[in-house]
Amino acid sequence: MKAIVAQTEQELKDAYYVRRTVFVEEQNVPEELEVDQYEQDCAHIVLYDDQSRPVGAGRYRPFADYGKVERVCILKSSRKGGAGKLVMDKMEEHAISQKAPALKLNSQTHAIPFYEKLGYEIVSEEFMDAGIPHRTMMKRL
Repeated sequence: MKAIVAQTEQELKDAYYVRRTVFVEEQNVPEELEVDQYEQDCAHIVLYDDQSRPVGAGRYRPFADYGKVERVCILKSSRKGGAGKLVMDKMEEHAISQKAPALKLNSQTHAIPFYEKLGYEIVSEEFMDAGIPHRTMMKRL
């Protein structure tokens, strides 16, 4: 598997395909919440499997004091085996290239152990987003 920063229209479509499959179809997030006004401001990460099929995605949005990790997802058929870590490694590599001192994300509560293994720490109380419980996490780079 290989994670890249999307450079072409097709790579961006691949990222949206994975996000729509996971968030809209699997988790029932309203489509109007999944794609938002910040898409143009973000770097989009796409994970491809060994047959060059898109199986993971995420986006990076820059802020003055940190980079924000958003929309991280892996197709159900490709979960386990390190796919999520590959997306996050590429996200961190991109953030470092952009001189971000830290990364911030809003994790669905079931994914907190995954992010903790990557060095993220919880920095908020639980809150709801799109009907799903989340907590904010941060990591210094």
